[in-house]
Amino acid sequence: MLTTLKGNDVILSQITSQAKFDSYSVPLDQADFTSGGLSQSSRIRPNRLFTADEEIIVYRAGHVSEAKLNEALDRLILILRQP
Repeated sequence: MLTTLKGNDVILSQITSQAKFDSYSVPLDQADFTSGGLSQSSRIRPNRLFTADEEIIVYRAGHVSEAKLNEALDRLILILRQP
């Protein structure tokens, strides 16, 4: 989850374990979590955002470290600032 909005909406980014390397994706490994985690190395794809009602989230796999979240947010800012 990138952020929580007023009300029940949250902004989410796709995370995939598929070898979906592109210049926007950010590697995500077990060491990048402060709690929980994923069963395999994955990639955060900040070019794949969506908004959802937080009530549809069944469970959280874990919490990503602040450093990794900031890396994904920095990548998103670069995407948005492209000419």
